[in-house]
Amino acid sequence: MKKLLSCEFNVDTARVELKYSDSSMLSIDCDGVEDEYAKTIRQRSALDYLVYNAPLEYAELVLCGDVEGYLRNVTDYRSFNEWE
Repeated sequence: MKKLLSCEFNVDTARVELKYSDSSMLSIDCDGVEDEYAKTIRQRSALDYLVYNAPLEYAELVLCGDVEGYLRNVTDYRSFNEWE
């Protein structure tokens, strides 16, 4: 069983890189994920926040296929009139 050794965002390649104990590596193209799922600036911002502050959680979202659900929950947009 391979163990996750590190998970970090590589600024030079714009990828989240996961390195495992068996010397394998998984690289997630963050620009590709944003192009596929983020339709608004708020959604891009939400994904960018995760990439820089919680790359492991970002990787889990992408690998589990729940990016759309996450974006629905964190970017709930309502106008000021709807908050009343």
